Amino acid sequence: MSEPTKVYLKDYTPPVFAVKNIDLDIKLYDEYATVYAKTAYERKTAGQFVLFGRDLQLQSITIDGQALDAADYAVDDETLSIHHTPDEFVLETVVKIVPQTNTTLEGLYQAGSGDELMFVTQCEAEGFRKITFFPDRPDVLTEYRTRLEAPKRFKTLLANGNLIDSGELDDDRHFAIWHDPTKKPSYLFACVIANLEVLSDTFTTMEGREVLLEVYATAHDIDKCHVGMQALKDSMKWDEENYGCAYDLDRYMIVATSQFNMGAMENKGLNIFNTSCVLSSPETATDERSFRVKSVIAHEYFHNWTGNRITCRDWFQLCLKEGFTVFRDQSFSGDFRSKAVQRIDDVALLRSAQFDEDSGSLAHPVRPESFVEINNFYTLTIYEKGAEIVRMMATLMGKEKFRQGTDEYFRRYDGQAVTVEDFLSALASADERASLFLPWYRQPGTPVVSGDFVVNGDTVTVNLAQKTRHVAGYDAPIALPIPVDTAIFDGKSGKLLAQKMLLLTQDAQSFEFEGINLDADSRPVVSVLRNFSAPVKLEFDYTNEDLAFLVAHETEGFNRWQALQTLINRWLAGQTDDASFILSSLKSAVSKLRESDPMLAARLFDLPSQKELGMAYEENYDPAKVKARRDELVQIIADGLADVVGDWYQALPLVAYEDTPDARGRRLLRNILLDIALTAKIAQADTWAYEQYQQAGCMSERFGALSAIINHDLPRKAEFVADFYDRFADEELVIDSWFSVQAASGKTSVADIAALMQREDYDWNTPNRVRTTLGALSAKPVQLWSEEGLQLYLSAIERLDKSNPQVAARMLGSFARWYTLEEKARAIAKQHLSQLQQVVSSKNVLEVLGNMLKDK
Repeated sequence: MSEPTKVYLKDYTPPVFAVKNIDLDIKLYDEYATVYAKTAYERKTAGQFVLFGRDLQLQSITIDGQALDAADYAVDDETLSIHHTPDEFVLETVVKIVPQTNTTLEGLYQAGSGDELMFVTQCEAEGFRKITFFPDRPDVLTEYRTRLEAPKRFKTLLANGNLIDSGELDDDRHFAIWHDPTKKPSYLFACVIANLEVLSDTFTTMEGREVLLEVYATAHDIDKCHVGMQALKDSMKWDEENYGCAYDLDRYMIVATSQFNMGAMENKGLNIFNTSCVLSSPETATDERSFRVKSVIAHEYFHNWTGNRITCRDWFQLCLKEGFTVFRDQSFSGDFRSKAVQRIDDVALLRSAQFDEDSGSLAHPVRPESFVEINNFYTLTIYEKGAEIVRMMATLMGKEKFRQGTDEYFRRYDGQAVTVEDFLSALASADERASLFLPWYRQPGTPVVSGDFVVNGDTVTVNLAQKTRHVAGYDAPIALPIPVDTAIFDGKSGKLLAQKMLLLTQDAQSFEFEGINLDADSRPVVSVLRNFSAPVKLEFDYTNEDLAFLVAHETEGFNRWQALQTLINRWLAGQTDDASFILSSLKSAVSKLRESDPMLAARLFDLPSQKELGMAYEENYDPAKVKARRDELVQIIADGLADVVGDWYQALPLVAYEDTPDARGRRLLRNILLDIALTAKIAQADTWAYEQYQQAGCMSERFGALSAIINHDLPRKAEFVADFYDRFADEELVIDSWFSVQAASGKTSVADIAALMQREDYDWNTPNRVRTTLGALSAKPVQLWSEEGLQLYLSAIERLDKSNPQVAARMLGSFARWYTLEEKARAIAKQHLSQLQQVVSSKNVLEVLGNMLKDK
């Protein structure tokens, strides 16, 4: 088997030809489509004329109206090369494609079936080359004019930009012509041919432009688009107020499709969304998913400036648009809920998934140096760690200077394809310290920050040190600039005495806080890394008493959660068998917060997942032992709260639905308390679960009860599982949840999951449905690493490799730390992964497997 070809950042060269404009004419027929492209080229540098194209059947080709002979050009599986061209010319091509059989969900492909049949595009990163021959790279920007033609049964014909013409044709067909006046790269091209309904509204920008807003969905789902529409309007206003960024076209469209590899795509003026990220109603979406709808819609809208108007020079700069935009959507979300809870969500994802990526065989820099398949680098390192780098700079610079820097970024580079260095240069114009952060983009691995403090009179000295593991294949790690937000409290009164943002730039440094005046017989308590001011692992020399104090007295909500998490992790790691600090801190904090901040109270019950706990092991990892220790703590907490959990639960009655932070927090806390009551075997808890399900006024209440019934294997489980399916049989996203809640349960075996995957309604061509089972299995390490789990999961990867390599490669990431297992389990895992390597063929999966098995 030949080694896949790698692409290197160091080999970047500018495009040989610029594209002045392109006219597309896409005609859809029952069994195929044709794509006519008329493209004006202009030479910029010396070199051969080469276009990218994949799975295209070339029908005709002309230059300046003259047909080319077969000897004038060469076509292979990936490119079209023309041997001799003028320096300026117009190329016209006609190709035939077959979107009806395109299961990769890249390029133009068929989604849905029956009355809900539709054709949509996904062009990021390299999907446009599956539509027509083109220099399909992000630094080639041009103006697009798109004509769509299809049978009238597809009444919806959409493309980027503004609609300039439409009409009827013979043979029961019709057309629409769209023009996008802004220059964009090919990965932002989009079109939709479908039969959809539309929800319309308007928004007036700060410049006085009235923008038509449209959300398209099937007739069955259009009533679930109101949450998304409001989120869009909120996003547009927020971006104007916080970044001075207004929308620039006459209309903004969102289209929902159930078959989509990602969450959503920011195509200029025509966003295409996974239904899970746009459809929401109280009856069919949990609070968690509804809030995700708002966040993802904000993320894609914010890309209009950070990704579309300013885009990436090359795909190595992917973090430039994604990291900045994730930071922006996190900030937006924090303004629409508790900022502390938003930060907890951000960090929980980072620790449970991105830190795992950074510690395993798939570790890579935020800006990679090379890749085989760029789709393999749409990772949490690029997105979430990339966002944390931007957050560090924003925190260090302060709100005013950061805004000055981003204003300069938009001023300098609007309409251009740029690099990370360009972004840092713009920020450094407002604060030169931004230039210090380039090594964060180049260096893989998660830094570990350790420290302690010393008291000498009224001076408190905080000592900090940093260390990052050396990832094979990269330079030895260097010290990074790490902002460490630090506060000092009076250990007796709880008063905040001092707060300072420390900047750790060396392997070890000491920082002095002078004039710390304590109450008599008191001692200082130092709180470091407040609000998680840097994406690092923290090993600070806290006593358990210090941590309990911070749970009670920290003024930063995130750090109250963080202090309790540290106590929990110490117990889970076996550093102590005394759980009294956990129980007393938890009971006291929840008692105070359950009325004033129920969402934060609910999050204090967070426990690290089994998968996250496994990250602590570099060898001899035994998932069963880790699970047993975690299960023991779950029972200890439940038993320790048995005297109050019933009263707390009953103090949160079911009430009329409201979509407010307080109401969402109460529903979440109620569900958590129900689970604890069942774990503690409270006598009435079974009845509470049944009644909550039956009396639920929204999906969060009903699904919370169903989860408890399934997870605790209650006597009437089969009845409620069947009832839930029957109630929501025509709601695809709800049935996704029905699959996932069963697959995720600790009571569900690998054989049970396999049975779910054999059902007729388990659609292998819908990524949402596939993730319900494989995602759940990957979160249960005991089952995942068993012989049965490996066989089930990897056989699914083998199958997906043939139909949807993107999804296959991403799902395969769950095995990145196979080499940390105990010897016997490690040998079995390696055998299965090696066998898979011999039967897969996509470069997506081969690259991931190659990195996993290299030098192991």
